[in-house]
Amino acid sequence: MTRAKKILTTIALILAAAAASASPALADNSMPTPAPDTTVPVAPPAGSAP
Repeated sequence: MTRAKKILTTIALILAAAAASASPALADNSMPTPAPDTTVPVAPPAGSAP
């Protein structure tokens, strides 16, 4: 392998590593969202009040 090919291969690997490490920051929605509130308020049945 010639010196020029080795240099180009090294640069390509560096660029690929940089792109892989930067890809989460470039995502459309990179911030995690909280889980939705799935609790449902429950009222006592009608006519069960003391």
